[in-house]
Amino acid sequence: MKTMTALYRHGRYVLSNNSLAAVGVLALFVLVTLAVIGPSLVPFDPIETFVGPTLQPPSSAHWFGTDQVGRDIFSRVIVAARLDLTIAVFAVVLSFLAGTAVGCVSGYFGGWFDRISGRVVDSMMAFPLFVLAMGVVAAMGNSVSSVVCATALVNAPFYVRLARAEVAQRRTAEYVDAAILAGNGSIRVISNHLLPNILPTLSVQMSLNLGWAVLNAAGLSFIGLGVRPPAAEWGIMVAEGAQYVVSGHWWACFFPGIALMFCVLCFNFMGDGVRDLLDPRQRT
Repeated sequence: MKTMTALYRHGRYVLSNNSLAAVGVLALFVLVTLAVIGPSLVPFDPIETFVGPTLQPPSSAHWFGTDQVGRDIFSRVIVAARLDLTIAVFAVVLSFLAGTAVGCVSGYFGGWFDRISGRVVDSMMAFPLFVLAMGVVAAMGNSVSSVVCATALVNAPFYVRLARAEVAQRRTAEYVDAAILAGNGSIRVISNHLLPNILPTLSVQMSLNLGWAVLNAAGLSFIGLGVRPPAAEWGIMVAEGAQYVVSGHWWACFFPGIALMFCVLCFNFMGDGVRDLLDPRQRT
């Protein structure tokens, strides 16, 4: 109970001194709420066509207007939050777990494993990451799981490099030597002593990668390699609405684009707050 109270006080202190982080946390709460309960509250079916006149501007009946087949854009934007956030969270968690494990082992033991993993990471990062994601999705097929795997794959090198550098810097620290002398094995030293100390840095990377993962999923859908229509997804909606901007129907892609921008800014603002919240030096 005391630990939870102390954590709550520390979190409140961090947010009170970092207004952008507070905005990010509030925005994240709104996004998660929309993703969880939004689909059950929207006024129209996001998939059903001809719920209203086609390409109608925002009105009291359709707050964000309708698209080229009469679907309610507001309902589709709200429902799309669940799909995009799900893709981003699963992709970043997978890349964090795999990349951190490889990076910690490479940084702690070094040797042949470090050299091989380093060359593999260098080879992956030699390609433009979005192009690499395009190739993975094209090979695996258009599906949500393909987008998750592709996004996780292109994010993993960041965690490998970051974890390796942090662990290599700390493996000769006195507290690590003390843990080894106390009889702890290598895995226990990494998991109980090194990983908690590098977690704040990795957490900031995760918050930034969440925004990039949302953009990556939307970008793949925009060029036709991600989630397939008629699924409600922000990238698909922007792609479908962009062709009607020249004819004056700006709302078809404007509102999905605003939702995408809002989501990415949310994670970027939250990154610095996560760093302060998890950094043990901030708790003195």
